[in-house]
Amino acid sequence: MEFMGYRRSDGTVGTRNYVGVLSAVVCVNEVVEGIVRQVQGTARFTHHQGCCQTPLDIGLVNKALKGLGCNPNLHSVLLISLGCESTNLEEVIAAIRASGKRVEHLAVQETGGSARTIAQGVLLAQEMVGEASRRQREPFPISNLVMGMKCGSSDTTSGLVPNPAIGVTSDLLVAAGGVSILGEVTEFIGAEHILIRHAANETVAQGILKLVERMEKRAMAVGEDIRGGQPTGGNIKGGLTTIEEKSLGAIAKAGTAPIQAVYEYGERPTVKGLVVMDSPGREPEILTGLAAAGANVIVFATGRGAPQGFPFVPVLKITGSRTAAEKMSDHIDMDLSAVIDGGDTIPDAGQRILEELVRVASGAMTKAEISGYVNSMDIYMLGPVI
Repeated sequence: MEFMGYRRSDGTVGTRNYVGVLSAVVCVNEVVEGIVRQVQGTARFTHHQGCCQTPLDIGLVNKALKGLGCNPNLHSVLLISLGCESTNLEEVIAAIRASGKRVEHLAVQETGGSARTIAQGVLLAQEMVGEASRRQREPFPISNLVMGMKCGSSDTTSGLVPNPAIGVTSDLLVAAGGVSILGEVTEFIGAEHILIRHAANETVAQGILKLVERMEKRAMAVGEDIRGGQPTGGNIKGGLTTIEEKSLGAIAKAGTAPIQAVYEYGERPTVKGLVVMDSPGREPEILTGLAAAGANVIVFATGRGAPQGFPFVPVLKITGSRTAAEKMSDHIDMDLSAVIDGGDTIPDAGQRILEELVRVASGAMTKAEISGYVNSMDIYMLGPVI
C-alpha cells in the first residue's frame, strides 16, 4: 500500500507541505498569528511557555520546538522570538537546519515591535511558501507513515469500537514497516500490568511501569491522587466510572504488536514498530508531543466528540457512537457505530481506518483541517511557573 507524500532531505516523508511559523515564547503569539493570517500555505504553532520556568521545563520547550520544526510536514520554518525569552534559540535553529530545512528567525525587540515584525515576517513567509509550493507529491510505501494515537472525550463506546479498531490499524501499519506511537500514560494506570504483556523485552516493560509510577507520584506530590481529574467529568457522563475502566479501553489502541521502545515526551522514535511515548491525556499537550516526535498522521478516537486537530499534522477523528457521529458531524471523519449495531466488525473497521489514513496522508483533508479547528495547542510542562 502506498501514499502520496513529500520527500524531505533527512529521509522522512511529509503528508503536508506547510511553512511553519513557530512561537519561541508565549509573548509573541499575537505576532505569529498576525503573520499566518496574511499568508496562505503557512501553519502556526503557538503555546504558553518559554519564560519564567525551571530549567527542566525550558529544556522541554527547546526539545518540543526542535521536534516540531523537524516534523516532515513542514517544508521550512519561520521562528518568532521576543528577544529576552529563556528558550535556547541557537540550539533550536541549529537542530532544525540540521534536518535540511530552511530556517528564518525574527526577534520582536530587535526588529522594532510587533507591527514591523509582522510586516517582515509576512514577506519572508510569502517567499518561503513560494519555495514550498514547487515541491510535488511522490508515491511512498506506508512504511514511511508515523502514526500518533489519541483518544479523547471518551465514553463507553470508545473502548468497545474505535480504540480496538485503531489497534487493528496499528498492527497493520507495524506489519508493513511503519511506526505507531502510543501515549497518554495517565490512561495506562490500572491496566499497565496488561499493557506490559506485549512489551518486546523486560527493559521496555520496566520503562512503561516507570512512566506510570512517575505520573502517579506527580499527582501525589501536590497532595492529590488521579481520581477527580481522571476519569474526567465528561468521561463519567459518558458512562465511565473508574480510571481502570478508562485505561482498559485506552490501551486497546496498542493492538497486539510487540512494544519496541519507550520514549520521553516529544522524542523521535529510532526504531520501527509500536512504541510508547510519555505524555498526558489532554489534547493540546499530547498532540504537540506526537507531532514533535515526528508523527505525520494522527488517529483520534472519541466517544462524545472531541473537536481538536493539530496545525500541521492531519488528525483523523473516529467514533463508535452514532450520537456523536450525528451531533458532531462537522468534526467526525469516520462513524464506526455499525460495529455496535452488528453490521460491521472490528477487523474490517481497522482495515478501513488504514485505507482512510492513506487517503488523508495523500492530501485528503480531515474535518478538523476543513473547519480550521487546529490551533489550541501547548507544550507539556512538569514544574511551576516561577
